[in-house]
Amino acid sequence: MTPDFRIRQDMVEVGRRIWQRGYVAASDGNMSVRLSDGRILITPTGRSKGFLEPDDMVIVDAGGRKLSGRLEPTSELKMHLFVYEARPDVSAVVHAHPPKATGFAVAGVHLAQCVLPEVILTLGGVPLTEYATPSTPEVPASIEQYIRSYNAMLLRSHGALTFGKDVMEAYYRMETVEHFAEITLTARALGGASPLSNEEVQKLLRARENLGLRGPVGTCIIDEPPEAAPGPSSTRQPEVTPERTEIEEARPQATTATEGPASDDDIVEAVLARLRASVPGRPQDEGSKSE
Repeated sequence: MTPDFRIRQDMVEVGRRIWQRGYVAASDGNMSVRLSDGRILITPTGRSKGFLEPDDMVIVDAGGRKLSGRLEPTSELKMHLFVYEARPDVSAVVHAHPPKATGFAVAGVHLAQCVLPEVILTLGGVPLTEYATPSTPEVPASIEQYIRSYNAMLLRSHGALTFGKDVMEAYYRMETVEHFAEITLTARALGGASPLSNEEVQKLLRARENLGLRGPVGTCIIDEPPEAAPGPSSTRQPEVTPERTEIEEARPQATTATEGPASDDDIVEAVLARLRASVPGRPQDEGSKSE
């Protein structure tokens, strides 16, 4: 078995996993691997990633010129080539649309808070890029700000992008991004995540060095609002100043000492009421009209 064929098999396996996990639908998503001779092995356009075959992959050179393969390369080829040009240490790229992480991207909210030790150790943070029209040169331009400092990012209103030393590492980082998004959503439903302090983050970064983990790990942020993406050159980690979230503001409070805490149904109804009220031009429900 040649190394090339083994890599093709790994790409087939990653395609099957991202399809089974619902990270892609139809022919969404793409991935690539930089071979030892500098050529790029990349997925074809118009094919479901859940049903790829090893010989479906296409080989292109570093300039994007097709060298071999019966199919055409993904339309996101320019994005992959830019990653390899900017990051000599990267040998694989995975792009997918995991629902929860993509939900954050569509909402314009990054995943770069310093809240989860495992994410800080492996990714640092997951910044949010500016919007770029898919399959155009806008995409490489949109990721340039973060490409040298982060191994994962959200593409605004598009999806997620991860890199690694091989396609399995890039895929596992995609799993981490989606898992982090799910945990963040749960924390927000419970009133908001509690950020780690600067001291706690520094301990994790020292532990990362002691564990021998190499490569860039982008800065996570402590006291900035989640809508503000961190810059790749930022090293300042200010002391934590917990924010008051909309869910906290909407949480019903007991009016007397005998009523006890609000029930889950009360909390959900209060949050929904705030959401309904925030939609411009939405008519009030009959039961909520003032008398």
